[in-house]
Amino acid sequence: MSWRAIHRWLGLTMGTLAVVLGITGAVLAFDPVQQAWQAPAAPNDLSVATLVERVTRTVTGAEEIRHLPSGAIVVFSFDGDQARASYVDPADGRVLGAWQPSALPRWVKNLHRSLLLGDAGRWGAAGIALAMSLICVSALALLLRRMGGWRGLNARVRGSLAQRIHVITGRVVLAVLCLTSLTALTMSASTLGLVALEAGPEPDVVSVVGVASGQTAPQALPGGQLATLKSLTLQNLRKLNFPSTTDPEDTWKVATVQGVGWIDQYSGQTLAWQDLTLAQRIYDWALVLHTGEGAWPWAVVLALVGVSVLLFWLSGLIIWWRARGQTPHITGNSPLAKADVLIFVASEGGSTWGFAQTLHDALAKNGHCLHTTALEEFQTTPATRQVFMLAATYGDGQAPAHASHALERIKKLNASAVPVTVLGFGDRQYPAFCAFAVALETMLRAQGWLALLPLECIHQQSGQQFARWGQDLAQALGEPMLLDHVPRMSPTTALTLVSRQDYPGGSGEPTVILRFSWPAQGVMQRLRGHGLAHFAPGDLVGIVPPGSAVPRFYSLASGWDDGFLEICVRQLPGGLCSTHLLGLQPGDPIAAFIRSNPGFALPHKRRPLLLIGAGAGVAPLAGFIRGNDRHTPMHLYFGGRDPAQDFYFGVDIQRWLGEGRVTKVQTAFSRVPDGGGYVQDALHRDAERLRDLVAQGAVVRVCGSRAMAQGVTETLNAILAPLQMSVAQLKAKERYAEDVF
Repeated sequence: MSWRAIHRWLGLTMGTLAVVLGITGAVLAFDPVQQAWQAPAAPNDLSVATLVERVTRTVTGAEEIRHLPSGAIVVFSFDGDQARASYVDPADGRVLGAWQPSALPRWVKNLHRSLLLGDAGRWGAAGIALAMSLICVSALALLLRRMGGWRGLNARVRGSLAQRIHVITGRVVLAVLCLTSLTALTMSASTLGLVALEAGPEPDVVSVVGVASGQTAPQALPGGQLATLKSLTLQNLRKLNFPSTTDPEDTWKVATVQGVGWIDQYSGQTLAWQDLTLAQRIYDWALVLHTGEGAWPWAVVLALVGVSVLLFWLSGLIIWWRARGQTPHITGNSPLAKADVLIFVASEGGSTWGFAQTLHDALAKNGHCLHTTALEEFQTTPATRQVFMLAATYGDGQAPAHASHALERIKKLNASAVPVTVLGFGDRQYPAFCAFAVALETMLRAQGWLALLPLECIHQQSGQQFARWGQDLAQALGEPMLLDHVPRMSPTTALTLVSRQDYPGGSGEPTVILRFSWPAQGVMQRLRGHGLAHFAPGDLVGIVPPGSAVPRFYSLASGWDDGFLEICVRQLPGGLCSTHLLGLQPGDPIAAFIRSNPGFALPHKRRPLLLIGAGAGVAPLAGFIRGNDRHTPMHLYFGGRDPAQDFYFGVDIQRWLGEGRVTKVQTAFSRVPDGGGYVQDALHRDAERLRDLVAQGAVVRVCGSRAMAQGVTETLNAILAPLQMSVAQLKAKERYAEDVF
C-alpha cells in the first residue's frame, strides 16, 4: 500500500476521532497556563529545609508540601477536622489562598483520555494515537514528494486553498503532532498496564525510636534541621510528606526528580532510597511534552496544534472529495481476459486517463477489444496482442503515487512476444522530464519486451503532439486512426480586462500586455478549488477562447499579491486565442484557470538571478522583478528587434531599476543599427561577469522561443567552459530552468 493510500484512509477513518482528541487536547492545554498564572513560582535554589521551616510557622497541621509543575507551592493540611489545600508564598510561607483542582470539566479529560468509554476507550485512544503517528509519517513522505525533497520544503505552496492549508499547516505543526502522538502512546502504555513505572513495592521502614519501655520518646527533629532536606533544592522536589504526629514510627517521605527517599524523623538519616526507573523517567518527559505541565509556553503551542487537527481534517476531506469526483472511469472497458489490446495508465492528477480514453475509443472503432486500467495492474493474457503504457512523471522524476511499485513488479515478470509501447507525459521545465516513462522504457527493453513504436514524450499534455503520435501508431498498426483528444477542462473563473498596452511588435506582429482583475471569491469557493487559484510569476494561465474547448497557456507576469493578473500576448497568424485576446477592450471578460509551474519558480534561498528572455518571453521575468521586494540581485538580459516596437515592460523595467528591484539590465535589439544583435550577443559581451555570478551560485531562468533557448544554451556552455561547468550541470542542480514556446 502506498503512503498516499495510508494517509488517505487513516485520515478518513480515524480523522473524526482525531479531531475530538485534538480539540479536547487544546482545551486541556490551557490548564498548565492557568496554573502558571495563579501563584508565584518558588526560586529553584531555595532549600527544602528552609521551605519546611517557613511553612510550619504559618500553616497549622501541615501534612504535605507539593511542588506543582507550574512552580507553585501547595500545602495540604488539617485544621481540626477540616482538610485544606493552600497556595503559599515560598518567600515567607504566607498563605495566598485556597488551591483548587483544575476547573476544567472532568468529562473533558475523560473524553480525551478514554472517549468516555472506560478501559475500552483507553485502548481506543491509544489506537488513535498510533494512527496519528502513521498519518504523520505518511504526511512527511507525501510532503517531501510534493515539495521535491528536503531542499524544497520551504518553497511556495501552489494549488487550491484547501491544498495550501493542508500543506502549509503540515509544514508548521507536523513535527509537534508526531511528538504528541508518540508521547500519547508512551503514556497509554503505562495506563493500560503494558509498562510498569514503579521499581517495586515500598520498603518496610520505620523510624528507630530506640527507647526502653515506659520511657519518653526522644524529640523529633524539626524539618528545617534535617540534613537531607538542607541539601535538597526546591527545583528537584516534587512532594514531601510529613511524619504523623501520632505515630512515632512514621517517617518523612520525599519524592524528587531522581527518586523517592524515607527519612528518620529523629536522626535525620535516610532509611531507604528508590531511584526512578527508566520507564518512569520516560513517562515524566512524555507527560511534559504531551500536556505542557511545567512549561506553559509549550502548552500554548500544544493548544494551537490541537486546533490545527480540525484544519487538517476539513482541508483533507475537501481534497479527498474533489479527487473522488475526478476518479477516472473508462467507458467501454472489456474484461481483461477477452481484450486483445491492453492500456495501462500511471497518472498523478488524472489528466493522463483522458488520453487513455481517447486512445481506447479510437482503437475500439477499429474493432479491437480493449481493457484499460492502472499500471500497477500490469499483466498480459493469451488474448493480448498489443500493450500500451501511458505514464506520467510526478515530482522529481518519480512515478505517480498509485504506481510507485509498478516498476519493481513488472521487473519480476517474464517478457513475452507481445509488444509493449510506452508513451510518456511530462513537462520540459523539469530536469527529470518524463523520467518515469524513460525508466519504464529502459527496463522493458532490458527485460526483452518488444515495442511497436519507440518511446515518445508528450510535453504539457499537448493534444497536437498526441495526434502526431496517433498518426505514427496508425501507420504501424496498418489501420486508420484519429486521436483527436480534448483535455478535460479545469474549472474556470471569469476575469475582466482592466487595461491594455499595445505594441507594434518588432516582427510586424502586434503584441499587447493585458491586465485582468478577478471577482471576489468566498472561502468555501476557494476551498473547493472552484475559484481562481493562487498564482505566482512564471505560473501559467489557461485561457479558453470562444469556439474552442482547448485552452491556450500564457506565462504570468504578475503574482496574486499584486492584485491583478497580467500577460503578454503576441498575435500569431491564424491564432484563435491570440486574435481573441488582442480584440479585447477594458471591461470584456475571459474564462481562465491557473496551472502551477513549479519547475520555473524561483528558489526560496537568496541567490543571484540571471533572467534571460526575448520578445514576449520577458513577461514572467518582469513578474519576478516586480515581486522582488527583498532586492535579491537580479540581472536581466533582454533581446528584441526594435526598442521602439517590442521593448515590452520597458518603462516598468527602467522604474524597477531605479527602485533596486533589478540590479542590471542588458538589452540587445537585432533590427536597429548598433542595437547589440541578439540576446546571446549580450551574454557574450558580459561573459566575465556571468562566470563570476554562476561561480557564486547564481540561478538562471530563460524564457522565449525554443530556438532562442537553444542559442542561449550554446552560448552559456561556451562561457562556462573555463569553469568546467555546463547548462546540463546547472539543470541537474536545479539552478537552470526554461519556459519555452
